[in-house]
Amino acid sequence: MWKLWLIFDPRRALIAILVFAFAMVLFMHFIMLSTERFNFLGGATAEESASISAPANVSRMT
Repeated sequence: MWKLWLIFDPRRALIAILVFAFAMVLFMHFIMLSTERFNFLGGATAEESASISAPANVSRMT
């Protein structure tokens, strides 16, 4: 394993890994925000958010 770090500079490799991971996180967040269910910036109404958070077949005790 130590011979691998003779080929790659550890600082550059770790920075590249972190930049790649950060880009993937941003990409996944934008994909999630493009869906109706997970778009918390869209300003869903109270009825929409209640229907998303609770299943329709759950009976409520009053």
